[in-house]
Amino acid sequence: MLPSTEALDFERIIVTTNSLDTQIASIQTQCLTAIEQAHTTQQLESARVTFLGRQGEIAKLMDALKGMSVEQKKEFGPKLNTLKQNCQAAFDEKQSGIDQKQLLAAAQREQNFDVSAYIPNQLTGTIHPYTQIIEHIENIFNSMGFTITDGPEIETDFYNFTALNIPPDHPARDLHDTFWLAHEKNLLLRTHTSTAQIRAMQTQKPPIALCVNGRVYRHEATDATHDFQFMQTECMVIDKGISMANLLAGTQSILRALFEQSNLEIRVRPGYFPFVEPGIEVDITCPFCQGKGCSTCKRTGWIEAGGAGLIHPNVLKSGGIDPNIYSGWALGFGLTRLVMLKYGIPDIRLLHGNSLNFLKQF
Repeated sequence: MLPSTEALDFERIIVTTNSLDTQIASIQTQCLTAIEQAHTTQQLESARVTFLGRQGEIAKLMDALKGMSVEQKKEFGPKLNTLKQNCQAAFDEKQSGIDQKQLLAAAQREQNFDVSAYIPNQLTGTIHPYTQIIEHIENIFNSMGFTITDGPEIETDFYNFTALNIPPDHPARDLHDTFWLAHEKNLLLRTHTSTAQIRAMQTQKPPIALCVNGRVYRHEATDATHDFQFMQTECMVIDKGISMANLLAGTQSILRALFEQSNLEIRVRPGYFPFVEPGIEVDITCPFCQGKGCSTCKRTGWIEAGGAGLIHPNVLKSGGIDPNIYSGWALGFGLTRLVMLKYGIPDIRLLHGNSLNFLKQF
């Protein structure tokens, strides 16, 4: 129970030295008693408002100083400050004690809480299949000493075509159904991640080893296996004495790590890409049937993995690298196709949709 304040009529304070000393002592006793007897936050707050509030009893005594002489203010000012400090200190100590008791009580109530209990109908977040594959690829290339990089998705004609040995009149441009930006001369949405090669050559000195994962765009009709936006992965190595043997060894090591199959084999076929010479198409033994033949590989035992080749001297020149001193190889493959193969996704459009039924599987 809080002590009653009716015994003190603070609205009728008689400002005399004797009465003020008595009131200070009385208020301190009542305040400390009220704080000591408070056992809940509500009771303690009530005591604070009564004695330490803006219109509390200590504030009323402070107002009494206004009518005192200078000598009286010097005498009673420090006494009132001491009163307020003593009461505030008692309040803070009591508040800390009550808070501690409440925390202990809450901990005791939750002592038997089962953190593994299942709560039905709860939505959980998952990592998108693109993100899972990209993290896996980046871990592989980082472990092999490659740098992970990227370039802008809005590119110039120079970086997307000319610097990659595809001049304005080159027939290879017809192989890229390009999105050209309206009202912007020579600007386009990049059609491949190879644009990052030139930018890296212009800013780095050999030896260079980099990997690029990113979105590319082609003006294609959308169906289950084609889309105007998809993902590509590209890697490049430039140094002195790079040969086709380095390309084949590096490609096999990368694909074995990517599919997590140490016995995975590759085969190569001649292929044409303007930015490499010679160019090859890379096939791998089907990782789903280990080359025995299945529906995924159409009973052939092989799956096309991507394109590769030794970097064309003209591309090295565009990047400011002397092809008489340095050579390099490049490998690229469709990241979207890899995701669809790995997870058995039948429709490319599912990867860009927002179907929770599809996404929660990953």
